[in-house]
Amino acid sequence: MPTRKYPRAVLFDLDGTLVDSAPDMVAAMNLMLRECGREPMTLDALRPHVSKGSRAMLATAFPELDRADREAMVDDFLDTYERVLGQECAPFDGIETMLAEIEAEGGRWGIVTNKPMYLAEELIPMLGWEERCGVLLGGDSLAERKPHPLPLLHAAKELGLEPRDCVYVGDDERDIVAARAAGMPSIVALWGYRLPNESPEAWGGDVMVERPQDLLDPALWARLMPLEA
Repeated sequence: MPTRKYPRAVLFDLDGTLVDSAPDMVAAMNLMLRECGREPMTLDALRPHVSKGSRAMLATAFPELDRADREAMVDDFLDTYERVLGQECAPFDGIETMLAEIEAEGGRWGIVTNKPMYLAEELIPMLGWEERCGVLLGGDSLAERKPHPLPLLHAAKELGLEPRDCVYVGDDERDIVAARAAGMPSIVALWGYRLPNESPEAWGGDVMVERPQDLLDPALWARLMPLEA
């Protein structure tokens, strides 16, 4: 029986996994800092915090403010980010080739992100993925978000598959916790956004991958599940 190179479906986190969105994030944060009369942040300073969400990024940019004050800034940050959305972000090198190979084999792929759905829905057409992405779920699409398994379980159902027949790829511990709880094989994307004190070896992912280009290796996927046609 012939063997597939890829699973029937692969689900991905968005920011830090498929897309290097940090340049847009720092552009938005620097607009806010400028409005407050503050010096801009560097990309390297904000980049490790991107996968933790807007609150973590605001805590990095405005460390002297208390949590309540930063919470009041979340909507402003999201509005500012929407203004620059898609201007400087891009898929990581190798992602487009890998997605095309999944599609060429008849496989499907989708996105499960904690990003607000309205922002994800705006970004996907900018990347040319609106007709290609089989399922798209944002952090507010369901009653729970990652690390809860519900979004991954729902995405697999939308694709008409069991969770064990999909693979989830993400760069944050929440991604791997959600996949494990959903009974879905997982890949840790080491090229993503990660704090210096984080140890992805401890997350419990099935495979860790250094570069998006490594996802083109059929042997990697074969380690996760049988790939019969």
